[in-house]
Amino acid sequence: MKAEYRKGCLQRDNVEREEYAGARSTETRKRRERDGAESLLELILDRDNLNRAYKRVKSNHGAPGIDEMTVDAALPWLREHGDELLQSIRDGSYKPSPVRRKEIPKPDGSGVRKLGIPTVIDRVIQQAIAQQVGQIFEPLFSDGSYGYRPKRSAQQAIRRVKAYAEEGYGYGVEIDLSKYFDTLNHELLMKLLRRQIQDPRVTELIKKYLKSGVMENGVVVKTEEGSPQGGPLSPLLANIYLNEFDQEMESRGVKVIRYADDIVVLSRSKRAASRLLESSRRYLEGKLKLQVNEQKSRVTSVLSRNHFKFLGFGLGKNGSGIYIRVHPKSVAKAKKKLKELTVRSQGKHVRQVMEKVKVYIRGWLNHFYVADMKRILQNWSEWLRRRMRMYIWKQWKKPRTKVENLRKLGIPEWQAYQWGNTRLGYWRIAGSPVLTRPITNKRLAQAGYYDFPAQYERLRQLHLND
Repeated sequence: MKAEYRKGCLQRDNVEREEYAGARSTETRKRRERDGAESLLELILDRDNLNRAYKRVKSNHGAPGIDEMTVDAALPWLREHGDELLQSIRDGSYKPSPVRRKEIPKPDGSGVRKLGIPTVIDRVIQQAIAQQVGQIFEPLFSDGSYGYRPKRSAQQAIRRVKAYAEEGYGYGVEIDLSKYFDTLNHELLMKLLRRQIQDPRVTELIKKYLKSGVMENGVVVKTEEGSPQGGPLSPLLANIYLNEFDQEMESRGVKVIRYADDIVVLSRSKRAASRLLESSRRYLEGKLKLQVNEQKSRVTSVLSRNHFKFLGFGLGKNGSGIYIRVHPKSVAKAKKKLKELTVRSQGKHVRQVMEKVKVYIRGWLNHFYVADMKRILQNWSEWLRRRMRMYIWKQWKKPRTKVENLRKLGIPEWQAYQWGNTRLGYWRIAGSPVLTRPITNKRLAQAGYYDFPAQYERLRQLHLND
């Protein structure tokens, strides 16, 4: 490999003690020393590190593994068996459990994504490993890598693409890797790990997790390659593996932005981009033994409205210059989800529906707030208010109930009787004075309607100088 890693001494962060009594060793900060440096395994099994790991696993609210142990049930188990667990890890006899296979549909509908859910105990151990091993590799990662790294985000990644576009890098090579997490070469990955990790007990423990297997329909299947998505170690191992590609491209002076396995290589011309697509494919397939999806990997202008897509974003250009926008497919997907959340036949109280919409949009905005989409959100807000009014009208059901509720909301009796007995359809009623007058925007807000355009502006101001 051309990419050379710098070697350095591991430095332990000072962390505040977390009082999670079960996830701890009985020995207080006992560490072994090798060649004048602290043993990495002892740093991993340190009480503070394990407590942080347990707290992180608990905060993620993950599903149980094959043993069906929940996160809450893990704490009593650790109190009782923690000493044995740590000793088995130290003497090398610990054997991780196979992960539980779970398949979820891909967002684009192109198939399913296979997740591997480790047991809670294994997740705690993996998280403890990731916290310490991550400190070793973090200084070695490329500046163009943004996925699953501290103080780095998808928003920073698309802003970097925008900055390069403003410098004249107008063509992008979108590289799609087929089943990336499932096809990592174990031999090559272990070689990369051993290059930096001096404690062989740690590399052997990681190897056990890679080889732990997957349980499908009650049968354990061996894993000869890949690092199943779902465990805390998987993102770090994926970054370590693809860092070889990042460093190789960087040594050639190529601009690469990567978020996990989402990769964009940038160039100033279409011809150069075509060459980069081919050279990238040769390196990824030849050196890293990965499979590039030729149908989805392509060269396109970064300003192409329908073709260029990175992390759900696109770029546009107007009189003020280049700007970040939400890709049309991401907009369509979100609106479809909002329509499903507000379908009027679900039989829930409108306040519950509003809360579900709020949770979804809040998460969506936290990802897309860097995009210029003020007009889109204003249109969505008008549309959603109308759907909420339509939902309320449907819940009132009978004409008598409609008349009574309209009267309670201040509509004169004669008009309430006329409106309550109308034969107009739901959508038409929702946009007419029949409902806009009694159910004002202010009343919707009092009922729990989320003013997401205002939240968007707050997020923009908050992260203005990120």
